[in-house]
Amino acid sequence: MQPQKTNKATYYLFIDECGDHNLTNFDPGFPVFTLCGILVSRLNLNALNKAFNNLKLEIFGTTDIVIHSVDIRKWRGQFSVLADDELRARFFGGIERILSKHEAYVIISCTVLKEQLSKFCIRGESDDVYGLSLSYLIERSIFYVDNEIGDEVPEISIVVERRGRKEDNKLLNYYNGLRNRGTKWVTANRLQSRICNFGFRNKKDNIIGLQIADLIAYPVTIHLLHPERSNPSYEAVKHNVFQDKGVLLGQKVIPH
Repeated sequence: MQPQKTNKATYYLFIDECGDHNLTNFDPGFPVFTLCGILVSRLNLNALNKAFNNLKLEIFGTTDIVIHSVDIRKWRGQFSVLADDELRARFFGGIERILSKHEAYVIISCTVLKEQLSKFCIRGESDDVYGLSLSYLIERSIFYVDNEIGDEVPEISIVVERRGRKEDNKLLNYYNGLRNRGTKWVTANRLQSRICNFGFRNKKDNIIGLQIADLIAYPVTIHLLHPERSNPSYEAVKHNVFQDKGVLLGQKVIPH
């Protein structure tokens, strides 16, 4: 993805998910849905893109491969080469080195505990789970960039991975509603002045921001679902979760 040229401070919010948002028929072994956002400045996005391209060339011999966490975990498709112990160690070591860099990007996530939330929802409300999560990600992204930039008005371009025409249209409608009414803590005018673009991209487009969101969504979800488990992937990135003066603002759990 080519960053837009602008005199304003530009950020990108890349959004991916872990699990599905169905509250009425869900897997009791994985009763969660996480919407994970990666907020990154234009400058840092260039650096992350270069670092991941170098790693892809080193391990796979091409930059065209699209990182997908579930395929990585199962050594599936192009990731079958990770069955080699030495290559796998280099690959995961490279990812950890890139993603563990403090302040390279910011994590903002919203995790829905389906079993608990379903007790409070009336029939038909489950479709709002994705929208509610999106509202949180947008709100906290605005908090972060406003804290970072100060008096200057920054721009945030939101990029969401495509799920399907029906689902994407529903999410776009929800976003347009947010632009009209704002959120609990962000007015409509403030939201409109910060968010400059909202668009969808396919996984095959090889957008590194979406791939990073995909990589981080799963360990974030597992951390909240099973905090007692060893989770090295989460430990490597947890310092990048949005905090303000020691208060954790970038990791929402619904209901809470």
